[in-house]
Amino acid sequence: MKQDKQKTLDRLARLEGQVRGVARMVEGDRYCVDILAQTAAVRSALKAVDRMLLENHANHCVQTAIESGDPAEQRAKFQELIALLQKTQG
Repeated sequence: MKQDKQKTLDRLARLEGQVRGVARMVEGDRYCVDILAQTAAVRSALKAVDRMLLENHANHCVQTAIESGDPAEQRAKFQELIALLQKTQG
């Protein structure tokens, strides 16, 4: 769990740097196509963070609900997972 947290923080730090780089490109009046290529890279990196977080949620939170044997908790975590998938795919 701690390892997952650090991986997520590392990726977010890289993303932060990418966004600052895009801002510098805009400030420097760089070619629009070059800026758009970088914003596409930022979106892709953010989607990778989403996938990591969803995987972590499934492997820990949803797994715990499954192992609990509590149908209400299982149903709640399943519905939560579906809602998260819908948000991240939209």
